[in-house]
Amino acid sequence: MDLTPSDRAREIARKLHRFMRDEVEPVEPEWHRQMAALDDPWQVLPVIDELKEKARSLGLWNLFLPDEEFGAGLSVLDYAPLAERMGRSFIAPEIFNCNAPDSGNMEVLYHYGSQEQKDQWLAPLLKGRMRSAFCMTEPEVASSDATNMQATATIEGDEVVLNGRKWWSTGIGHPHCKVVIFMGLTDPEADRHHRHSMVLAPLDTPGIKVERMLMAMNMLDAPYGHGEVTFDNVRLPKSAIIAGPGKGFEIAQGRLGPGRIHHCMRLIGLAEHALELACRRGLERQAFGRQLVKLGGNAERIAEARIAIEQARLLVLKAAWCLDHKGIVRSMSEVSQIKVAVPAMAQKVVDMAIQLHGGAGLSEDFPLAAAWTAARSLRLADGPDEVHRGLVARFELGKYRS
Repeated sequence: MDLTPSDRAREIARKLHRFMRDEVEPVEPEWHRQMAALDDPWQVLPVIDELKEKARSLGLWNLFLPDEEFGAGLSVLDYAPLAERMGRSFIAPEIFNCNAPDSGNMEVLYHYGSQEQKDQWLAPLLKGRMRSAFCMTEPEVASSDATNMQATATIEGDEVVLNGRKWWSTGIGHPHCKVVIFMGLTDPEADRHHRHSMVLAPLDTPGIKVERMLMAMNMLDAPYGHGEVTFDNVRLPKSAIIAGPGKGFEIAQGRLGPGRIHHCMRLIGLAEHALELACRRGLERQAFGRQLVKLGGNAERIAEARIAIEQARLLVLKAAWCLDHKGIVRSMSEVSQIKVAVPAMAQKVVDMAIQLHGGAGLSEDFPLAAAWTAARSLRLADGPDEVHRGLVARFELGKYRS
């Protein structure tokens, strides 16, 4: 197993690091201040569009797509250190057109979409001209088991009719969000993994209503946000179904595998940033006549954080290699392993950094409270820890069953 990035990936990484250092990181604090001062945070500040144009002109665009016609032509393993670097910043993923859920939705359309769907939706998403959302989770059922889904995508002649209520639809608050991918029950008599369909629904279709934007740990996560959305007799042409009726779970498996990898890659970067802030704070501040790093076992905690990050990174790189070489079906255990290990690691490292910052760590003056919330939320997003542990255990036990 060779985890060395390709020469092309190393060159892109050098360009990305320079761009992050020279263009993104200097403006991000002011971006946060301006966003916090807005009465209406659901808008894109001009600096974001300016940076997007610069990034695109340098070829730092759609880095997650393996097809050189549309992206950078990188493997999942090659993309790993790039996503890690982006994970240090709240605004970087969108600047490089690599932000969730758009990256996952683009992958769905790239792999499963019809030519008509690609022309209408994939092309503008690849150009960064619009944003999208993914509507799967529901408030009335335990969505950790997706077969519980109650929302329906019923075929009536040449139409598909959507009904139901979704929530935690990430990205739906963005002012450029124009389309959602809706997953709903189509054939309740089919086997449990062929009952559901995914449907492309323009956000301005009659019957679609964003009921409210949800707060995650009292944060709105603007300008992307997480919405509760109702679908009331939403009628669309049958051609809006992706890959045909009953293909929802097949598409979800293909979408969520790389998506989970990307989340974990970015969390490594988030943990690195938190550790850096902790080290700087611990060396700069004194209490009781000593540096903070020399008090209360803080040096040991910093060492433990470094060890945990290195372990997690290697596990993520292994999962990325498996996805490249074995595909998602044969890499499910590895992907689930990182989905459990990495958010928990990041949450712990960020918590340590908050403790070293004292009250400041809870404030908007540092990115740590938002970082902790991001890490904590990813222990639920794309499947809770318990589901992924169960899958890992099933694969492990399967080795010994006769």
